[in-house]
Amino acid sequence: MLFGGVFERFLEESPLSVMSRATIEHALSASALDALFDRTAERGYTRELLFSTTVDLMTLVVGGKALHVQAAYRHLRDRVPVTLKCVYDKLRNIETGVSAGLVAHVSGRCEGLITALGGGCKSLLPGYRVRVLDGNHLAATQRRLGVTRGHTAGPLPGQSLVVLDPALMLVTDIVPCEDAHTQERALIDQIVPLVRERDVWVADRNFCTAEFLCEVAARRAYVVIRRHGNLSVEAEAGYGAEVATDRGWVGERRVWVCWGGARLVRLRQVRVRLRAPTADGDAEVEILTNLPAKVPAKKVAEIYLKRWKIEGAFHELTVALNCEVNTLGYPRAALFGFCVAVAAYNVLAVLKAALRAVHGEKKVQEEVSGYYLALEWAMVYAGMMIALPASEWEAFGPMPSPELAGHLREWAGKVDLGRIKKAPPRKPTRTATRRIKDKSPHVSTARLLDEGKKTRQAKVSRNP
Repeated sequence: MLFGGVFERFLEESPLSVMSRATIEHALSASALDALFDRTAERGYTRELLFSTTVDLMTLVVGGKALHVQAAYRHLRDRVPVTLKCVYDKLRNIETGVSAGLVAHVSGRCEGLITALGGGCKSLLPGYRVRVLDGNHLAATQRRLGVTRGHTAGPLPGQSLVVLDPALMLVTDIVPCEDAHTQERALIDQIVPLVRERDVWVADRNFCTAEFLCEVAARRAYVVIRRHGNLSVEAEAGYGAEVATDRGWVGERRVWVCWGGARLVRLRQVRVRLRAPTADGDAEVEILTNLPAKVPAKKVAEIYLKRWKIEGAFHELTVALNCEVNTLGYPRAALFGFCVAVAAYNVLAVLKAALRAVHGEKKVQEEVSGYYLALEWAMVYAGMMIALPASEWEAFGPMPSPELAGHLREWAGKVDLGRIKKAPPRKPTRTATRRIKDKSPHVSTARLLDEGKKTRQAKVSRNP
């Protein structure tokens, strides 16, 4: 494939922007998105406004290229042949199944690229497919809807169950829910069809139900899940000898999960007596698993305690991407915005995989900032799309994953890691700041600076 001179100049100046645009075209091609909508939409339909155009519009918002939907609408005015009101009507009616399908589609395309790149992370448990499950509640929106005005409580537009592949650092699936007050465990039935043989599902205690444990075991899969206090278990014996780790002391015993007095499934219960209590004040953590005995209790505890990887993904969605558009009050619109942000996160995961393939996993994990990675993308993207219109990128859509992976690996070698390097961690404050009770509600910064300067000069004059 031949690239023009303008393309080469952008590649030299900002290879990450070129990599992101090529990956977006591959994972989010217009024809594939419109076909996805036709397959997954139950009641929605397309007239003038295509689903792919709606995704492009929302991508501008979550990627930081437009502050809100109205700004994105003006930016794409020549491609959006409807009024702004029609755009909002489209957003508020996008079914949650379509939003979930978008995430699954993009994840599948990105998985092929990361596999071809060889840029995955070290597996938490080699030989198994690990999945980390957690819930995410969207932040309160502005009170733009009539029904929310007058309420002092913040209006929550929904929540999602999110599934992360920690080996590829991809969000593979999402279960969106419009009712933010629905219990997370009430949604877990929609997770069960995603379970495959030899999976290992890692989750917190909110998802520890007898039904879920039995369903996973019935599919010849495994769990590493913290025990919920309401789950009834019957111990066969006491804990065996403990093993010391960095986090505490680990021991295990065999238990039966019971329901209504009946034994349902036999599991291993791993207990970690922590060296320091958790933020909730827990001194120990009990983990249930049906992994075979060849996986030691110490490894089970390590797998569970590394479930924080999904928290890192949520942090990146919040800080690097605008995953919570607080001007979208309707639940379906807000959830669609979140799913588009997740799709963008998966694109960034491909870029990180390309960097890992070239620079090594340890260097990228320790030094590369997801925030600066997204910022580099946002700063150059708009100008690049003017110089290189959408038609110039169409070849990347049907390009086989191994071929595109070869280009991404080559371009990753041109990336200056110093431009996307993490800021050094701030040192903890040793002493508390002295509080000064002012007489007025405001102070002059200039006068405070002058007073500080005079104080320093006085100290110097006293101690020459």
